[in-house]
Amino acid sequence: MPIPDEVTGQEIDPSVRQELMSLPKTLADDVARNLVMVAQLLDEDPEAAYEYSRIALRLASRVAAVREAAGFASYATARYGEALAEFRATKRMTGSVDLWPVMADCERGMGRPERALAMAGAPEVQKLDKAGQVEMRLVAAGARQDMGQPEAAVVTLQGPELAAHGMNPWTARLRYAYADALLAVDRKAEAREWFAKAAEADQSGSTDASDRLAELDGVEFVDALGEEHAEHGPAKSAAPADAQDAEDAEDADTDEDDDDDDEDDVVIAEAEVDITDEADPASFLDSPFKEPGTGSTRA
Repeated sequence: MPIPDEVTGQEIDPSVRQELMSLPKTLADDVARNLVMVAQLLDEDPEAAYEYSRIALRLASRVAAVREAAGFASYATARYGEALAEFRATKRMTGSVDLWPVMADCERGMGRPERALAMAGAPEVQKLDKAGQVEMRLVAAGARQDMGQPEAAVVTLQGPELAAHGMNPWTARLRYAYADALLAVDRKAEAREWFAKAAEADQSGSTDASDRLAELDGVEFVDALGEEHAEHGPAKSAAPADAQDAEDAEDADTDEDDDDDDEDDVVIAEAEVDITDEADPASFLDSPFKEPGTGSTRA
């Protein structure tokens, strides 16, 4: 029984489509709609994605794809206990170890980095593909940082994948994590080098490597709107105007002394000027990245 794409509004992954075929048609369509919304909203509105995932979970809790989607929606909203339960259920249903790294990262999120490290040394890691093994290394390094072992985090991230010249989906994140670990142990020159390499590899903007690099180089970003307000506001022109008035008064007094030394003294009254300061412009807040992205672990 096919799941019509015109119903969901988006192409369904073939493996998910296959799983939904076990459901009655109307129910399958309803579940598909909710799974599509989870995928669409996971990055831009994780809380909304989470609500859609709960609906799908109520409709079809015995479908592995639904449990996995619910796990990632919980993970994206920092509900790490719920996420871990859903990922474990998915692993039982499918027998796959693909979610092992994100399961370990849930342990980190729950304040149990030692369990994440134990999972990094488990036999399941050997069954992961290269991308999964890199993710596991990132999680293990993060756990070392959590435990106050920054030097160990640096060593954990070192390996052939870090030095590889080819670009892979995980290259930028691995280089970024390594640069961050180097910075944590005060190896700033090396950190700068690896932030630069991370920025070079980050074509999708998944990290803020460029900003971190600029920060290390001492580059300051100027708020153009703030500068324009300062130029046109009263505070900038008030002080120079007072200085100019004082200079003009002094020149006039000198000229009068030169023209007629016998003239009576001229008393100059100085006018007092009240300056009312305007309120500073409202500050602008940047939206935070982040993170976590779909299917990726916390660095």
